[in-house]
Amino acid sequence: MIGTLFAWVQEAGRSQPNLGETIMHHVTDSHEWEAPWGVVHLPRWVVHVGPVTIDLSPTKHVVMMLIGAVLVATIMIWTARRTTREGAEKAPRGLANMIEAFVIFLRDEVVMANIGHGGEKYVPYVLSLFFFILVSNLLGLLPWGATATANISVTAALAILSFIMIEVAGFQSLGPSGYAKTIFYAPEGMGPVGKALMLAIMTPVELLGKLTKPFALAIRLFANMNAGHFVILALVGLAIMAGGIWMTVVPVVAPILMSVAIMLLELFVAFLQAYIFAMLTSVFIGLIRHAH
Repeated sequence: MIGTLFAWVQEAGRSQPNLGETIMHHVTDSHEWEAPWGVVHLPRWVVHVGPVTIDLSPTKHVVMMLIGAVLVATIMIWTARRTTREGAEKAPRGLANMIEAFVIFLRDEVVMANIGHGGEKYVPYVLSLFFFILVSNLLGLLPWGATATANISVTAALAILSFIMIEVAGFQSLGPSGYAKTIFYAPEGMGPVGKALMLAIMTPVELLGKLTKPFALAIRLFANMNAGHFVILALVGLAIMAGGIWMTVVPVVAPILMSVAIMLLELFVAFLQAYIFAMLTSVFIGLIRHAH
């Protein structure tokens, strides 16, 4: 984002920049990455399978996801080794201590509190979700970074993974007959006609309820990560559009101060959205495992 703002300032000295085009260029995905040393044109990989053309070309959001995955894996492996080296009787220091605090909080207050007995096996997945989303969110706040979680395709893929995990957890806990009741619902004690009517009414409702869970997860993360970027870029862009570098003090300071405040809010939202995604995934797993 800061790299984009630098480009705006340089352009403002020559002509009026296109605010809307610049904002959309920063927020949307592309095959170009604005690196510190200049614009990097990412390779294009197109595979032809008969009449079908498959585009496997990486984009800047794919690059950010790869960087985020490598960072998460590196930090977690380093923390695990350091914690093992320190021993169970001695708390780790520095970054390892902070990571351990996050892990313990998520395990005890998010996963186990919402899933209950048997929730230990879901801890690794929820932790992976949280830290990957968090790092992806934070990468978008760095200079020349991009927010992969502001891409609906990325959030939808994460939501689909959670959806699969939720349904598999329900099937394993309830068995085939119990899982079927989460779709084909008819209260006990009703006559044949009443059960038939309830099945006709409730089955579409239950199916829709299953599909709205991943939809809500995907849209919530996508919308929140985009909203802050739009506000920050619009405020700074308005300041630059007002007169470039030689504008008066008041039109410059007010939008910049508001942008700093929104940036701090974005930092909080980055943690909050990762927590909400992990928490709701745990809640949905707990709900289907204890369908009664």
